[in-house]
Amino acid sequence: MDKKRLIFLAVFVVMAIILGYALYRVFFAKKAAPPLLAPPITTKVPSRGDQFPEAPVGGRPTAGVTRPGLPQAAVAPGQASVTPPTGAPVRLIDNAVVGVAANRQGGVQFYNGQDGRFYRIGADGRAELMSDEVFYNVQKVNWSPTNKETILEYPDGSNIYYNFETKKQVTLPQHWQDFSFAPQGEQIEAKSIGFSPENRWLIAANPDGSEVKTIEPLGNNADRVIVDWSPNKQIIALSRTGDGISVDRQLVLPIGTNGENFRGITVEGRGLQTEWSPEGKKLLYSVYSGRNDFKPELWIDNAEPDTLGTGRKLLNVNTWADKCAFADERFVYCGVPEKLRTGAGFAPQTADQTPDRLYKIDIQTGAKTEISLPDSETHVINTITIAPDGKYLYFTDKTRQGVFRVPKP
Repeated sequence: MDKKRLIFLAVFVVMAIILGYALYRVFFAKKAAPPLLAPPITTKVPSRGDQFPEAPVGGRPTAGVTRPGLPQAAVAPGQASVTPPTGAPVRLIDNAVVGVAANRQGGVQFYNGQDGRFYRIGADGRAELMSDEVFYNVQKVNWSPTNKETILEYPDGSNIYYNFETKKQVTLPQHWQDFSFAPQGEQIEAKSIGFSPENRWLIAANPDGSEVKTIEPLGNNADRVIVDWSPNKQIIALSRTGDGISVDRQLVLPIGTNGENFRGITVEGRGLQTEWSPEGKKLLYSVYSGRNDFKPELWIDNAEPDTLGTGRKLLNVNTWADKCAFADERFVYCGVPEKLRTGAGFAPQTADQTPDRLYKIDIQTGAKTEISLPDSETHVINTITIAPDGKYLYFTDKTRQGVFRVPKP
């Protein structure tokens, strides 16, 4: 190869390197980031008065930095505050339990799956037998508000009424399901599911199954009716058979004790779960929709017949209503998952291993206070119960057997 060709080749290689470097700088090299600017402060205005100010709920609170000489800002209404640690929850029993319910002695009562018997625990934390009777393999326990009667449901569909005072035991029809006691325990409501749609009814009866009367035909809509007697005795069920307003909105129809159809409640989503306030003046419920990535969110609504559908508020809390319990007409306690996947409303089981934070929520102001537990304590709350004397919260855990107790702040 002659000298000219070698020089030409060398020049070509150098030019290719320079051109390649120039292309890299223009198209691929990361540019120096400009100084970050503080984002503009915006205020989200609730539309139609149906939402409290936004407040992040869930996860560990971030510790703030207090500058010398500057006063610490107070927690704004609607934001989550944190209580001092209350101490680790106490496990009162470590067996598998079903049907944990508050009793009038300031404690709880439940079915112990290990020995098939019923126990009560008083405020002193001591357990005692409620009866010598043994009931094996109970799947669900429906307690009377008197705490003296119960209806037991079994995996094969069998149902048994039992009175702890009189020891009376009655086998109820197998085609009855979804039981709910009246506020004073004198009656029950249930679904009577016959083979054909025309033989499916919402019924009322005495707790032992006597004096049955039909309230409302169910037809093919039995799975769309929630049987849940309101504490004020005016509403016995909620029916999701109202007109569909849109894909993410539906009209829920309350049913009265005599079959009355009251004014409907518009709910902003699907997957309805409900919880009555102690006097039945408010209805807490959870739904999910495309608006919030199909995650469950809590709403509060007025619930008396003359106020139904008014006062609706979004609480800005992502959890299910069955993880909540009212302390009174103003405050509710809820287990709130630290995080939820998109679509968790469709598949609640995706949160069965996600730790919960325990919150006290003021349904009037929207203020949320985390009930601080030791960092070593993580729980996936299944159910919450509050003793009538207001001293303790009792809860069950999806990942650990037993009943846990923590002082109510």
